[in-house]
Amino acid sequence: MSSQQVPPFPHGVFMPNGLKTDKPLEANDPTIGYKLNHFMLRIRDPKKSMHFYLDFMGMRTVFNMNVGPFTIYYLGYPQTDEHRANPEQFGGETAMKLQHTLGLLELYHVHGSEKQDEGYYQTGNMPPNLGFGHLGFTVPNVPEALERLKKAGVEVVKDLGVCTRESIPISVWENERGVGVEVKGTESEIHKEYAKVFEKIAFVRDPDGYVVELVPQNMDPLAP
Repeated sequence: MSSQQVPPFPHGVFMPNGLKTDKPLEANDPTIGYKLNHFMLRIRDPKKSMHFYLDFMGMRTVFNMNVGPFTIYYLGYPQTDEHRANPEQFGGETAMKLQHTLGLLELYHVHGSEKQDEGYYQTGNMPPNLGFGHLGFTVPNVPEALERLKKAGVEVVKDLGVCTRESIPISVWENERGVGVEVKGTESEIHKEYAKVFEKIAFVRDPDGYVVELVPQNMDPLAP
């Protein structure tokens, strides 16, 4: 039996703003203007990674830079018809306002890593090196996106209609240490309301093994 500490949240309730204990941000707060700008992933093979994120996920290049021991690939999503039709314009204009653009992905290729075996980089989802979980992408139609990725040979980590402890994921390694233990009929069980939402989400794996989440853009987490 697990001795897990139960958090102070009602089981299975979607809670915008949590317990409503966040303090208001004052007009002169020193963090005003902060933005979550980008996320960086180490990659082993730029050709494979760029193929995945450009051709499969539809991102476009903001800029590249070879800085000596490594090369940086910054990617983002064009937000206008003009930028979608003209990737060069998108990259040039977005690079000029890079610090104020949200949702960027930085692929970080350390030269020589391409000579290493697959699995050279840890992804955060394999015990005992747990940590990072996934990149989340919202898409207009998850079934269509998933089917297209399947046909391209992309590995599916979690299919639609699935919600199990393993697919969350919580590993046996964690359970053996009393972490994330699910006891049916108690508040440690995966709640049916969460399961309904999670079944509409899919996960695939990118060329380095990082997990990519596909979330439907039309999903209402408050819907019964």
